[in-house]
Amino acid sequence: MLLAVIAACEIGFWVLLAAGLVARYLLRRPKAGLVLLAAVPLVDVVMLVASILDIHRGGEPGFKHSLAAIFIGVSVGFGHQSLKWADKWAAHYLGGAPRPVKPPKKGPERARRERAGWYRHLLAYGVGVGIMVGLGLLSGRGYDAVLGPAWTWTIVLAIDAIVSFSYSFEGAEPEERTAREKQSV
Repeated sequence: MLLAVIAACEIGFWVLLAAGLVARYLLRRPKAGLVLLAAVPLVDVVMLVASILDIHRGGEPGFKHSLAAIFIGVSVGFGHQSLKWADKWAAHYLGGAPRPVKPPKKGPERARRERAGWYRHLLAYGVGVGIMVGLGLLSGRGYDAVLGPAWTWTIVLAIDAIVSFSYSFEGAEPEERTAREKQSV
């Protein structure tokens, strides 16, 4: 049953997001669009309540609870940024706004952007693992079964940290170095 709720919540997320953007830009109903977009986080509340109820009713803590925790963590960590991104592109395609500026491919701004993405990932991880532990404790059976995916997520987080912070050490492109070297001579 919980897996069906998780699937319905994921579908609900995208339906609310699309409906909010369509109402806002195609139907020219910004208040209705805002209400629909504001309802997007409620999907996570439904998923969390369903997970808690499943555990409370005696459900065996396991992967489905971990999956719900991961979805909620990712929504907390990346949800606002994802909504802003979708809103900018919908404003462009549906509302006639200028095309959003593409993020830089290199340089200090790219490094800041990558680090900010990792911090959001860290927030998602903290929320997700915190929910996993909470559900495990609520079950009274321990949280080992619920924390299984957290170990893989820890490795992914570490790899993301290495990649994200590697942009801080990115040097100038070879052509840029050559041009600067020629100017200094």
